[in-house]
Amino acid sequence: MNGTRTTLVILFGGQSAEHDVSCVTASHVMRAADPQKYDIVGVGISRDGSWHMPAALTFTGPAAREIPGRLTVDGPVIEPSTAVRADHGNTVVLPMLHGPLGEDGTVQGMLELMGVPYAGSGVLSSAIAMDKGIAKQLFAQAGIPQADHRTMHAGDCTRDALSVALSELGGDVFVKPANMGSSVGVSHADSLEAVVDAVTLASRYDDWIIIEETVRAREIEVSVLGNRSPRASLPGEITPSKDFYDYEDKYEDDSATLTVPARLTPAQTDEVRSLALRAYGTLRCEGMARVDFFFEEDGRGFLCNEINTIPGFTPISMYPKMWQASGVSYPELIDELVNLAVDRHVLRKHDTSH
Repeated sequence: MNGTRTTLVILFGGQSAEHDVSCVTASHVMRAADPQKYDIVGVGISRDGSWHMPAALTFTGPAAREIPGRLTVDGPVIEPSTAVRADHGNTVVLPMLHGPLGEDGTVQGMLELMGVPYAGSGVLSSAIAMDKGIAKQLFAQAGIPQADHRTMHAGDCTRDALSVALSELGGDVFVKPANMGSSVGVSHADSLEAVVDAVTLASRYDDWIIIEETVRAREIEVSVLGNRSPRASLPGEITPSKDFYDYEDKYEDDSATLTVPARLTPAQTDEVRSLALRAYGTLRCEGMARVDFFFEEDGRGFLCNEINTIPGFTPISMYPKMWQASGVSYPELIDELVNLAVDRHVLRKHDTSH
């Protein structure tokens, strides 16, 4: 930002099932942002979609502040255009919103219309990455290896159709909503009745359902940072405490084992970092993303599972942990995201001025 003071607006909450996760993520981002560089403003979006600006979440200069471990959406209602307006200097928005109506390109589109710089991927890549079915189609076309799966509309999930899918996928599957994250609505199923129940649960969150073969493999993740010339962090490994890395493991229990860097050979590390950058480029991501893989050591090798364009930033989240192991501290990570947002905004303004 060339030394110019910046108003940093952190959006949190949102209307998705990941509202609570966002409130935790945003609190830690606010703690880590340097108050000597930024005027920090927290703006909450309620579950009904109204925007709020709590007075207690506005900090100017290096004033000491106590930020709770989880923010709450309260305070006066405010218009979105007012919430992200800079009263002085520059404004950059950090959308710390997970799931639909926040991570899926909707808020990004609104910020584009307002002409405000924001961190993370743009409208197209946000929408594609949020929809796992579409993302998997693009990965397949790009030759990025992944687990066998079926994408189905909930209205087509008859017992006969589910029976065929279960048989084709080996009789042991995971069922998940296509447009959701944080393992919300995800179930393991190894019988037709279990699949039917799993689809019923997943369809509470989305009309499109992913049914995917169960992969017995190590879980490897890579953080990516950048716009046109992104770079990949050292990989990390997750050992879930349960059948799979679920919501409680990620945000509540702190019971999963996180190993950073992952125990991989130099060649394996290079391979998974290269695959992460390919996945990032395939979906035209910008700013940041976390790319998740399965690793079948004695089988197919690395299989791309999904990509998250607004990864968690809690103290037990892998994205900042992997960058810290790669030599980028939490405050430095926020500074890079701000600079990347401004760089893209300036470039796009220049491109559209002709």
